[in-house]
Amino acid sequence: DIQALHNSLAETPYQANRVLALTSKMFSLSVRWELRADNPATGIEKFVEAKRHRWLSNSELARLSEALDNHPNQTAANAIRLQLLTGARIGEVLTAKWDDFDLDRGVWTKPSHHTKQKRTEHLPLSSTAIALMRRIRNFDKTQDIVFANPNTGKPYRDLRRFSSAVTSSAELEDYRIHDNRHTHASHLVSSGLSLAIVGRLLGHTNPMTTQRYAHLADDPLREAAEIFGRKLSS
Repeated sequence: DIQALHNSLAETPYQANRVLALTSKMFSLSVRWELRADNPATGIEKFVEAKRHRWLSNSELARLSEALDNHPNQTAANAIRLQLLTGARIGEVLTAKWDDFDLDRGVWTKPSHHTKQKRTEHLPLSSTAIALMRRIRNFDKTQDIVFANPNTGKPYRDLRRFSSAVTSSAELEDYRIHDNRHTHASHLVSSGLSLAIVGRLLGHTNPMTTQRYAHLADDPLREAAEIFGRKLSS
C-alpha cells in the first residue's frame, strides 16, 4: 500500500518523497510505542530529485523588490525581504521573535528548535538588514513575534500564496519562496565569497551542501586570470 502510494505521486517526486518520509516516521514511532512490530515503509526507494538552481538575476531581483514595495501586506513583504537579506529558511523567519535579535550588535540568534540542524546559530546582519528590522520595530513595538499575522496575532504558517502573488506581479517564472535562499547564496558566491563562508552563513553543516554553488565561483576566478592576461596583451 505504501509503495503504491509513493508510485501514485511519481509526477511530483519531491512531494512523493516527503510523503514517504512522513509515513516512515509515523510507523517508526508506532514501533517505538509497541503498536506494531515493523515499519512497512522501510526499503522503499525514493525518487531521484533534480536539484534546483533557480536564482534571480539583478534585473529580476529589482522587479521582485518593486513588487514587494507595491503589495498591501507589508508584514509579509518584510518577511521576504529579511529572507533575501539573510538567506534564512522561511520557517526561521516566520518563527523569529524580537528576543532573538540584538540590533546593536547586529546579530540574529536562531534558537536550536527553529533551525533545521537543531543547533543554535548566530547570524551576523548587514546594515541593510538592521535598518529593516529597526523600521519594523518602530512601526509596532507591541508584538513579541516579528512577523505576526495581523488577523490572528500569531506567526504565519507559510507565505506561499503571498509569494505566488508577488512573483506573478514581478513576472518571475518557475520561482519558489525557497529559491530566495538560493538567490542570496548565488549572489554572494558570484561576488567572490568562498563556499566555506557562504556555507557558514546558510547554516550548512556539510560542505557538500554548498557545492551546488561551486560553478558560480568561476566568474571571479576568470576575472582574476584576466588581470595578468591584460598585462601581457597591453
